[in-house]
Amino acid sequence: MKELFVTETILALIPSPPQGVWHLGPVPIRAYALCIIAGIIVALWIGQKRYAARGGEREIVLDAAIVAVPTGIIGGRLYHVMTDYDKYFCSTCDPVDALKITNGGLGIWGAVVLGTVSVYAYLRFKKIPFAPFADALAPAVVLAQAIGRLGNWFNQELFGAETTVPWGLKIFNRVDELGNYAPVTGHSTGEVLQVVHPTFLYELLWNVLVFGFLILVDRKFTLGHGRVFALYVAGYTLGRTVIESMRTDPATMVFGLRINFIVSIVVFIIAVVVFFLLKRGRETQDEVRGVSLSTSSEPESAEK
Repeated sequence: MKELFVTETILALIPSPPQGVWHLGPVPIRAYALCIIAGIIVALWIGQKRYAARGGEREIVLDAAIVAVPTGIIGGRLYHVMTDYDKYFCSTCDPVDALKITNGGLGIWGAVVLGTVSVYAYLRFKKIPFAPFADALAPAVVLAQAIGRLGNWFNQELFGAETTVPWGLKIFNRVDELGNYAPVTGHSTGEVLQVVHPTFLYELLWNVLVFGFLILVDRKFTLGHGRVFALYVAGYTLGRTVIESMRTDPATMVFGLRINFIVSIVVFIIAVVVFFLLKRGRETQDEVRGVSLSTSSEPESAEK
């Protein structure tokens, strides 16, 4: 009976994919990159619908994405490299690896900050209010983050401590064609190295919950003026604080704590304060498009 229980428990474990990279001739197809692309596509679809419902032009979302996607990736990579510099700038490291984004390693903080700043600058140049746009895209962004987390599953990264829970994640031994250990680009040998907490999955599920929460709260209370975006930041960082404390992968430590844990707490507090300081209510459709009342009334006055 005991052996049967053990067998059922093992079968219930979550397996990692046997590989995270496929080759189409000489071209590597990386699951990590595909997950990010899928998240972007979903975010654009949802973001366009929400922004149009607020009175904005759907095309603005696509235009902003052209700015946000590359700057977000650059910002995410810069944050990752800065907070994990020992992986790229040590006596045995190859600094060129810092440029290999498809191997994994995008810090969400850098992606959100630089992506947000670039979109703010673009909308300001176009004389379009930023707050309604941010509120419309906030749920879409957190859902895109959830989809992107699947890339960590394919890369066998960002997991927690070893565990015996039924939903534990199997980490396989992956090797390249020469038999060398290659956790990201190699193929599984079928050997299970360890069973761990799938913290990437915990964050994925939390992000989906935040997505649903933002949609429901925005509908019930008709939030505006940047308050949905502030709730997104607060909601994400609340979950990230807990999940970060479960992770065991190497990280930069500050005062004995993981740097992402500290950043999460600080940003959460700021987001909550900002949420209560922002103006209540929702913008009119003219305000969303950046049309002032005086401007919108000028043609009518001229006809009279």
